[in-house]
Amino acid sequence: MKLSQLLLELSPSFVFGEEEITGVTNDSRKVEPGFLYTAVRGTVADGHNYCASALEKGAAAIVVDHDLGLEKQVIVPDTAKAYSLLCAAWFGHPARQLKLAGITGTNGKTSSTTILRDVLEHAGHKAGLIGTIQIEYDGKTFPNPNTTPDSWLFQKTLRDMVDAGCDFAVTEVSSHALVQQRLYGCEFAAAAFTNLTQDHLDYHKTMEAYFQAKTMLFGYAEKRVVNVHDPYGKRVAEMFPEGLTTFSVSDPKADLFADQIENRPDSVHFTLHYQGGAYPVHFAIPGSYSVENALTAMGMALALEVPLNRVLEAVEAVKGICGRSEVLYSDSNMTVMRDYAHTPDGIVNILSSIQSYAKGRVVAVFGCGGDRDKTKRPKMAAAAEQYADFLVVTSDNPRSEDPDAIIDDVLAGLSPNANYIRITDRRSAIDYALTHAQEGDIIVLLGKGHETYQILKDKTIHFDEKEVVEQLLEEHQGEGEKA
Repeated sequence: MKLSQLLLELSPSFVFGEEEITGVTNDSRKVEPGFLYTAVRGTVADGHNYCASALEKGAAAIVVDHDLGLEKQVIVPDTAKAYSLLCAAWFGHPARQLKLAGITGTNGKTSSTTILRDVLEHAGHKAGLIGTIQIEYDGKTFPNPNTTPDSWLFQKTLRDMVDAGCDFAVTEVSSHALVQQRLYGCEFAAAAFTNLTQDHLDYHKTMEAYFQAKTMLFGYAEKRVVNVHDPYGKRVAEMFPEGLTTFSVSDPKADLFADQIENRPDSVHFTLHYQGGAYPVHFAIPGSYSVENALTAMGMALALEVPLNRVLEAVEAVKGICGRSEVLYSDSNMTVMRDYAHTPDGIVNILSSIQSYAKGRVVAVFGCGGDRDKTKRPKMAAAAEQYADFLVVTSDNPRSEDPDAIIDDVLAGLSPNANYIRITDRRSAIDYALTHAQEGDIIVLLGKGHETYQILKDKTIHFDEKEVVEQLLEEHQGEGEKA
């Protein structure tokens, strides 16, 4: 592809020649002869510092935001936005051949996008899914390094979805992706806001900055679906009143309103009120918070013109989502679940729902991630103590931090009379919960959900809680037989 073709939408202040471009990247380490290198400013490093290296490796041109005094420069006002547009052009603008549906918020993105994808497919569409767990389309799955991929992988994925015959792409949209302009230039048929609670303050610093980042998505969307039960959602609705659909579990004036919510161990039942009608819904993912996830997906599907009867049928058919309120084991004595809840509000949501139907103790096994917002650690502990009967405080993904120092931060949020034990090794912590289970216990493994790894200081190890629970139960059974 010619350089001039790639630059059609950038309006650079300086362009030269008709260079043939063989690839695009913002990583100087990946530059090959003929590549177009874009110097993007990151949180740790500034890509402008690597322009000379990119040219030495054979870059056909470099995209910069100011004159570096180097040859083959293309100067633009904002290289992050430029890179997103360049990636779209490189892959033939696939977003223009799809209907994009994006969902943002602190909690519920994975569940809501998965449900929406299922609803669209039930209605006869072919939909791809981009999210925290993985990328899915055409019956295939691919790993996804981020909730929302970088611009290159995002556009490549959309291109692959188009080539596979998809007419919809459903994607989780992170605040990081929005601030970093990974989706710049993409137009969304519809976008949804689930909620906003404390998370990622290590990156955004303040809740207001976090909120403003989330709202960027709605400037790209034709239709907006917003949870007005959430106070931040009310602000989004006020900021973007055009093409608006609202939903709530507390406001009967919302376009979609759910009441008569009944929690059960394996499901949640509620009544949907929409356009004057009342519809009973049986949803197979337990928890009151699951109602809001279902409403998010239903509101999006309706905004995307899926008939109501199809929406209701599809929601009833949803079976479960990996790592979200997922039951790993259950017998007459105990139940073991795992969930991705890793914020104070997320912990309150799942544990309070479980408490509403638990017949025995609720035992929470949890920790906090390293190199992330430290201020939420004691708040997560306080939330867990309030809604669980016993806590096993352990490690999550400690990353570069000392696991025991993280646990110290967590324990600072507990009261003097808290019922807990501290076990740094997560496998040992799960083992303790299993071996000390009392009749009727519901053991909830919080924080890792679908993850199949644990990030330590010097390495990443395989760690799938579903496998761990199966292995430990098998070991316990073998020990019992020997006895």
